[in-house]
Amino acid sequence: MNIVMLDADTLGANSLAPIAALGEFHSHALTSARDVVARCADAEVVITNKVQLGAEQLNALPKLKLICVAATGTNNIDLAAAKEQGIVVCNVAGYSTASVVQHTFTLISLLLNNLHRYIDDCRRGAWQQSEMFCRLDYDIAELAGKKIAIIGHGELGQAVAKVANAFDMHVLIAERCGHAPRPGRIAFEEALAQADIVSIHCPLNSETEQLINRDTLALMQPSAVLVNTARGAIINEADLAAALADRTLGGAALDVLSEEPANPANPLVRYQGDNLLLTPHIAWASAQARDRLIHQLALNIRAFADGEVRNRVG
Repeated sequence: MNIVMLDADTLGANSLAPIAALGEFHSHALTSARDVVARCADAEVVITNKVQLGAEQLNALPKLKLICVAATGTNNIDLAAAKEQGIVVCNVAGYSTASVVQHTFTLISLLLNNLHRYIDDCRRGAWQQSEMFCRLDYDIAELAGKKIAIIGHGELGQAVAKVANAFDMHVLIAERCGHAPRPGRIAFEEALAQADIVSIHCPLNSETEQLINRDTLALMQPSAVLVNTARGAIINEADLAAALADRTLGGAALDVLSEEPANPANPLVRYQGDNLLLTPHIAWASAQARDRLIHQLALNIRAFADGEVRNRVG
């Protein structure tokens, strides 16, 4: 098989040997839109993390049989065009759960304990100038007893709930917005209103785009914090920046933005308040998670070569 990887740099320095062993392997660090067709002209299998494959490109690749997305989300692939041409599309799932959960609670702890501010003070010499052994300049809050509303109760949301229970938190599973609560869940609006922490783990789709906006932010307590390790466009970023600036929301920690790499004009990038933390889409990216992802890609390709399909999405 002729296998082409379009954006290997998105997987860091992790070895791609499990994939290279499966055929004639061509790996590219990154690929621009104008180079996709030329690089994939002879490919039977294309692996992409974030490089987009639209109908025009797929129409120009008659040898292509399998697209392996090196992620769970497949919004970078024109699935309808792939299906029309008989191209199988597979993704990977479950590889990053431990990494995302760890990052989620790291962000929550940073916000609730104001650790980013204390660390910055230590770098600036404030502790060295203190008149007592510790500094108590900013609030420090325990997770125990806090209410955490989980938006999206798939594998990631369930894993976050499990860790929250271990911290003796009260877990609120939010129902989908506009739907009557199922057993074990509470209405979306009620979850926002009760929560000390709101953690987003739902997919981005027509129901969830701009789900967090001026109106839904107004439901949250002024002391509450918002954490998003899912997709940036779930949040109206201008509305969130305004809520943070007005202190009608206690804080936010985001690993994703609507445009990535981050646009300097993004209102959350421009915002400089100490109640916002940004990380560059790394919640998924522990070394172990990337190894699991590569292993899953190899299994998808090997299965396809054997006449089977794993993790098919299109």
